[in-house]
Amino acid sequence: MLVAPHPDGTRHLVSVNEPTDENPQGYHRLIGGSVELGETFEQAIIREVDEELGARIHDLAHLGTVENIFRFNGELGHEIVALYSGTVNPAPSDDGGTLTESDGVVMPVLWRPFDDSGVDVPLYPAGANAWIRFRSLELTSRPSRAAALRLDESVGFVRRDTNVLRFTP
Repeated sequence: MLVAPHPDGTRHLVSVNEPTDENPQGYHRLIGGSVELGETFEQAIIREVDEELGARIHDLAHLGTVENIFRFNGELGHEIVALYSGTVNPAPSDDGGTLTESDGVVMPVLWRPFDDSGVDVPLYPAGANAWIRFRSLELTSRPSRAAALRLDESVGFVRRDTNVLRFTP
């Protein structure tokens, strides 16, 4: 999934999703989707952004990987999410825009503030939420791996191995 910062550095792009049993006001989700058979995470995010937004990603960088266990309309779900940062071109307007899912459904997108303490709609994947808040100033410059791991652990991530972090709120 892509953390796509706005040029002003205070917001990032998310899709606006309809209400669910768990989220009656709806929810926001990072841009991206599923990996197809034979595809790398990087190839998948490039393809998904092209398909959904008709955009290219510039300065693509892998940020980390989070495990996300969730419920969607009562059903248990589980996903491993590769997080990337990069800017999209063309970018939606400041007022947002739309993306088109693979099944043809058109969904709104908007620029969600990195400092989202005043936003009532949750951001998913949940494991990326705290990570994004505490990394919002670092998205345009890659920190050292050691510094990134110390920061991850300080905000509730537990290192499971050298490449996967699990968020434990």
